[in-house]
Amino acid sequence: MASTPPDNVNAAARQMEHGNTPEELDAGALFVLKSRGSWLHCGYHLTTSIVAPALLSLPFALSLTGWFAGVLCLIVAALVTFYSYNLLSLVLEHHAQLGQRQLRFRDMARDILGQGWGRFFVGPIQFGLCYGAVIACILLGGQSLKAIYLLSSPKGTMQLYQFVSIFGVLMLVFAQIPSFHSLRHINLVSLVLCLAYSACATSVPYTLGNSKNAPTKDYSINGSAQNRVFGSFNAISIIATTFGNGIIPEIQATIAPPVKGKMFKGLCVCYAVVVSTFFSVAISGYWAFGNQARGTVLANFMIDEKSLLPTWVLLITNVFTLLQVVAVTLAYLQPTNEVLERKFADAKIDQFAIRNVVPRLVFRSLSVVIATTIAAMFPFFGDINAVIGAFGCIPLDFVLPMVFYNVTFKPSKHGLMFWANTLIATIFSTLGVLGAISSIRQIGLDAKTYHLFANL
Repeated sequence: MASTPPDNVNAAARQMEHGNTPEELDAGALFVLKSRGSWLHCGYHLTTSIVAPALLSLPFALSLTGWFAGVLCLIVAALVTFYSYNLLSLVLEHHAQLGQRQLRFRDMARDILGQGWGRFFVGPIQFGLCYGAVIACILLGGQSLKAIYLLSSPKGTMQLYQFVSIFGVLMLVFAQIPSFHSLRHINLVSLVLCLAYSACATSVPYTLGNSKNAPTKDYSINGSAQNRVFGSFNAISIIATTFGNGIIPEIQATIAPPVKGKMFKGLCVCYAVVVSTFFSVAISGYWAFGNQARGTVLANFMIDEKSLLPTWVLLITNVFTLLQVVAVTLAYLQPTNEVLERKFADAKIDQFAIRNVVPRLVFRSLSVVIATTIAAMFPFFGDINAVIGAFGCIPLDFVLPMVFYNVTFKPSKHGLMFWANTLIATIFSTLGVLGAISSIRQIGLDAKTYHLFANL
């Protein structure tokens, strides 16, 4: 009797891990999106992808909207994203129970809305959002390195692009970590780090705000009526991007079957951290600095490049931020890694065979080199990333989950669920367009300050 080749047996076993039948999964799904994790690992991944250093910009968002509107936007964003991520999870669980587990956002769009939606809409948007996040994180890593350097050598002459390049070299090494599941321990450390720098970013404004040299607290909104309107939409984009994720299906794909109920537990872990960090940083920063809150609250800790507090406090905060940025960058590299693995790896042989290792090393390194080059050349990428957030985070996290749920489960048009989902999708589609317009306008206003390899 003929025997089955060992490689084919291993491939079939790996496919069955995902809850799919053999010969359905490509190398990207088999190697990058391994389904071996627990709900706790899922919580680590979710926390890393959502609770990132972008939360340090929340005081600035509140300065564009004021107390009431700003805190209201935070509450609404938290409630809507928790709700929408749970809807996505329910849709994913439903298809898994039917024997067709979906492992990627574009798979969901393809199976629920049609082939074109996955290939030409959701796929490109998600890839643009995630790769844009990688570029922004590499830039932020370089800025953190530069801040640490200037704290130790105030008259140092090194340029920002040099620090971005150093951080890029570091990411070249970490990018070779084979799968999303392999990041679980790194993402646990990331969870602790985000709590650490959020504690610093909360306590320092409180201390400065109560000191004898406290900055004047002015909570009025600066600018003309037109600028205030556009500023409020820009704030919505910032908040939406901060709460955004864009890789919920890929994170749920890392959970070992059966998946039912596990994502909800992971989201509870994540949102316990979200509530304890986002609101404390936003409120304490805006309370202390008012309408003088800068793009990142850490910038308010210095005036004319002189620290308002002991150097070691700024140093340790920047170190915590730098280390967590590594984990966030790795999380958002996974969709790119999955695409590269799918295209260039052979699913029929072992993941660590030379035939698969060499292309992985080459193309992942090339991906990081391109992202690092863009970050070094365009250090004003934050403005561009606001546009990416408006076009990416809002559709993927605030609109499509509602659409997917209504199309999949077909709730009664006479019931609350259908109309609540429709209303949320409609409102946030409108806000996404307005936020994109506001972000593009801001690029136009700032364009005169742009130049390649700027030392910001």
